[in-house]
Amino acid sequence: MADLTHGDDAAAVNALRSAVMRLSRRLKHQRVDESLSPTEMSVLGTLSRCGSATPGELARKEHVQPPSMTRIVALLESKGLVRLEPHPEDRRQKVVTQTERAEAMLEESRRKRNAFLAGLVEGLDEDEWAKLRAAAPVLEKLAHL
Repeated sequence: MADLTHGDDAAAVNALRSAVMRLSRRLKHQRVDESLSPTEMSVLGTLSRCGSATPGELARKEHVQPPSMTRIVALLESKGLVRLEPHPEDRRQKVVTQTERAEAMLEESRRKRNAFLAGLVEGLDEDEWAKLRAAAPVLEKLAHL
């Protein structure tokens, strides 16, 4: 395993952190709906990727406390972006499902952000683009650890 505290490996970790944070901030400015917080958009993205979930499951996936997720879900429901349905096995719980409106908004958001990234990628040479394509699955893995 690499020594991530010294030398070139530590420098690479530092450069990765800085680049990911800057790129993330730039992508956040490519929002379609300014009324939604980044956390609300993240919850909708999780529902899109993983399907319907209980508020507790969403809280775990989003790394927030259950009471916070309850508030987020209530806000999304009031905006018509999710609906709460009875849990099929546990009547004490609800299942959160995104609405068609949320799906359309997420698709437009993805389109806008992908276009932004595609514009940035046009500035890379072939070797840089090949390296970025190869790194994408690794970055995806890191994002979900």
